[in-house]
Amino acid sequence: MNLPLYGGAVTRVVGLDPSSELLRLASRRAADVVIPVSLLRASAEHLPLSDSVFDTIVMTWTLCSIPNPIAALTELRRVLKPGGRLIFVEHGLSTEIRTARWQHRLTPYWRRISGGCHLDRKTDDLIRAAGFQIDAVETGYMKGPKPLTFIYQGSAKN
Repeated sequence: MNLPLYGGAVTRVVGLDPSSELLRLASRRAADVVIPVSLLRASAEHLPLSDSVFDTIVMTWTLCSIPNPIAALTELRRVLKPGGRLIFVEHGLSTEIRTARWQHRLTPYWRRISGGCHLDRKTDDLIRAAGFQIDAVETGYMKGPKPLTFIYQGSAKN
């Protein structure tokens, strides 16, 4: 869904997903853009890529469902060039105590029906724990039920 948003400064996009079905959908969308797109079937926890190859990594709506988010973020740091940027939009743990309690209660059930999604991961803490330096982060709610819609968006430096 992000492919049409990349501007002229982007010379290549590499997309990654462990799901063949989702990669098939992405390949249809990739056919409609001018930028060269490579799609890889792999887990973010074990990237089949060399060290320090990317200037920027864009992570959208994925960290919630990765079984080991710290391992995945550590791998992202490995393939990101020194000084490279991580741009992220993720949903996760609310800063409101009541909503966070609901997220903790719902997550065991929600994971079963939503591809392993955890509603209660604190995205900014995970990114920092993997060694990134967050330059900017905004949080808030999208439209919908609060336990499902708290988001983090921002950028971090390697």
